[in-house]
Amino acid sequence: MERNLRKERVGLVVSNKMEKSITVAVRFKEKHPIYGKFVSKTKKFTAHDEKNECNIGDTVRIMETRPLSKTKRWRLVEIIERAK
Repeated sequence: MERNLRKERVGLVVSNKMEKSITVAVRFKEKHPIYGKFVSKTKKFTAHDEKNECNIGDTVRIMETRPLSKTKRWRLVEIIERAK
């Protein structure tokens, strides 16, 4: 898989209690199939944070990668904005 074809997501760090791992909540809007209203949904991804540099509340960009563990298939690309 080429690097430029990998999926990227921007989300908020909701947990950093694990060693070299973070949980990122990604928000998106999905149209309801019957009523047509846009519903806000959240999906959580476990991502690899090699340097343990993320804190709760940081806005980060994650990228799809090879499976690193049972649940980790994403890795940290950059920290867009630090938590205040």
